[in-house]
Amino acid sequence: MKHFLTWIALSVSVLTYAQEFKADSVYMRQHYDKAEYLIPMRDGIKLFTVVYTPKDQSKKYPILLNRTCYNASGYADFKTYGHPSNYLVRDKYILAFQDVRGRYMSEGTFDNMRPNIPGNNPKDKKAIDESSDTWDTIDWMIKNIKNNNGRVGMFGISYPGFYTAAAIPDAHPALKASSPQAPISDFFFDDFHHMGAYLQSYTAAFAVFGYQKDKQTKEDWFEDKIMRFYAQAPRDGYDFHLRQGPLKNITAKYHHDNFFWQQIIDHPNYDEFWQARNLLPHLKNARHAVMTVGGWFDAEDLYGPLNIYKSIEAGSPAAKNTIVMGPWGHGDWAREQGKSTHNHIYFGDSISTFYQREIERKFFAYYLKDEGQPDLPEALMFDTGKKEWRRFDYWPPREYNPLKLYFGENGKLYVNNPTPKEAVFEYISDPAKPVPYTSQTEGLTFTPRRFMSDDQRQASRRPDVITFETDVLTDDVVLAGEIMARLKVSMTGTDADFVVKLIDVYPDDHPNYDHNPKNIVMGGYQQLVRSEVFRGRFRNSFEKPEPFKPNEITDVEFPLQDVLHTFKKGHRIMIQIHSTWFPYIDRNPQKYIDNIYKANEDDFIKSTIRVYGSSVVEVGGNEKLKARLEFKK
Repeated sequence: MKHFLTWIALSVSVLTYAQEFKADSVYMRQHYDKAEYLIPMRDGIKLFTVVYTPKDQSKKYPILLNRTCYNASGYADFKTYGHPSNYLVRDKYILAFQDVRGRYMSEGTFDNMRPNIPGNNPKDKKAIDESSDTWDTIDWMIKNIKNNNGRVGMFGISYPGFYTAAAIPDAHPALKASSPQAPISDFFFDDFHHMGAYLQSYTAAFAVFGYQKDKQTKEDWFEDKIMRFYAQAPRDGYDFHLRQGPLKNITAKYHHDNFFWQQIIDHPNYDEFWQARNLLPHLKNARHAVMTVGGWFDAEDLYGPLNIYKSIEAGSPAAKNTIVMGPWGHGDWAREQGKSTHNHIYFGDSISTFYQREIERKFFAYYLKDEGQPDLPEALMFDTGKKEWRRFDYWPPREYNPLKLYFGENGKLYVNNPTPKEAVFEYISDPAKPVPYTSQTEGLTFTPRRFMSDDQRQASRRPDVITFETDVLTDDVVLAGEIMARLKVSMTGTDADFVVKLIDVYPDDHPNYDHNPKNIVMGGYQQLVRSEVFRGRFRNSFEKPEPFKPNEITDVEFPLQDVLHTFKKGHRIMIQIHSTWFPYIDRNPQKYIDNIYKANEDDFIKSTIRVYGSSVVEVGGNEKLKARLEFKK
C-alpha cells in the first residue's frame, strides 16, 4: 500500500530516473554526507530539510535547493531518484530537499498556491509566503552549512516548479539561478482548471492536496482518501466518471471532507481567492538567471512555463531569462528511455539526456560555479513536426508571418484565404454521451498524459465533432508562436464549452514506428498538436460569467497556448471543434447555472451548437495576439 501511494504522489513531480550511469545510493553514500535540519522561519515555524554535502572538502560548493510538497524525507536514504539529474549529482553540489510549510516533517499549515505578499520584509513576522520561506531557508543555509560558496540554485518539476518560481519575487541575493520546470502559475488556468473548466481527470489528486496533517510525519496521512478511488480501480475511466453523474455526487461520495475541493466549490469563478494565487503579476524585477522548462505535450502545466517566461520577460529586463520547450509530457525530461517518444510519436534518440547534459548541467555550472559557457539562446524550442531543436532570439518568434486558418464548406480548411461564402456548421452536443479525450480505453488515471499527441480519427468520426482539413500540403508550413481561436457561435442552450484542436494529418503511406504495437497505424494518423478548452460563460469575464442568449450569434475568443510545429509537405492541417472532452474536462450542463459543481442531473441538456464560417484560428503575429488574456472585470 505505502509504495503504491508514494508512487501516486511522486508521479505528479516525475521522481523517476534512468540514465547512462546510475547515481544510486551506493554512489551517494561514497561521496556525500547527510544531515537533517529543522530550519526556523521568521514566524518561528520550522521546516524540515535534508542536506547532502560532498565529502570532498577541498573546495566550496554551491547549494541546489528543491522545495517540495511531496515528502523531502523520501530523499533521506541517499537517493535522489534522478532529481536532480545524475550529471548534477556527480558534478558535486550541496543538495537540499525541503518539505514546504505544513507538509510531512515541516511545521505549520499547508496552503495550495499560497498567495505572494509583495515586499518580503524579514522584520514582518506575519507576512509569510513561499518567497519569504525560501528567503529564510537560503539565509540560514548560507550562514550554517559549512563549505558553501555563497550561491544557491533552485529547481523543481510541477508543484516544486511552482515553489521555484514563487521564490523569484523579492529573491534572496544569494539566489543566482532558478529553473522552474513544468511550473504551475495559476490554478484557474492550468493544472486543476483549464480556462476555468475543471479537469475532472484530476479528481483523485485532491486526496494528496486537500487534507491537513495533524502531526509531523514521514508517512502519508491521506492513504484512506486515495483508496476511496483506487481500492477497486476501474479499468474504464470514461465509464467510471460518467457513472458518477454531476460533480455534486463526487462531493458527497469522495470529497466531503476535503478542504481544497470545498474551496473550488466555493469559488467557481475567477474571484479574489484565485486572483491572489496568480503568481504571474509578481514575477517582476528579478535580477538573477532563470531557465524555465516545459514540454509541448504537457497535459497539466503547459500554460505555466510559457506564461512564467513571458511574465519575467515583460517585468524583469535585468534577468537572464530563458525558456526551453521539448517534445515531452509532464516532466519527462527528468528521465531517459533511449528512444524519445510521446505516446505513439518518435522524436529522436536520447533527447532528455541531451537536455540534462548540455542544457541544465551547463546552466547551473555557469551561474553557480563560474564554469564553462551555457550557450543558451533566449528560447530553445523543439519543432515537433521537423523533430529538431530551434534557437530563437525572441519568443514568440518574429521571423514568421502571421497565419490564419478559415473554415469552409465540406470540411475544407483554408490557409490565409477567407472563404468566399460564409457557411454554418452545427452539431448536437449531448453531455450524456460526451466526446472521449483519448482514442484508447484508459483506467482511472491520477492525471492523463499520453493523449496530448494522440490519434484524433476516433473524434473525426463522431457527429458531435466538426472537422476541417486542408488539401495535401505542397510545401512545409511552419506554425510558430501564439494561437488564438476567434469563434462566432450560437446555441439552443445557455452555456457551452468549446474545444479547439490543431491536428497534423499524416500521409496514408506513412510508415509505422517500430516501438508501437501492431494495431497503431501511422498511415493517416491524425496527431494532436495543440488543443485547449474554453468555458463559454467566461467569454467576457472570468470573474463575472454570464449565460448565452439562445440562438444569438456571439463571439468566443481564447488562446490555445503556443506552438512550434512544421506541417510537412504531403501532410494536411486539420482543425476540430466540439463541446465535450471527457473525462479530461468535466461536463458543462449546457443550461446555465451559477455553480456547475452544484448542478443536478436534470440540469444537463442537449444543445444544438452552430459555428459560423467567419470564425478563424490565428497563429503568430505576437504583437497583436495576447495569449495571456486580459481579464475584463
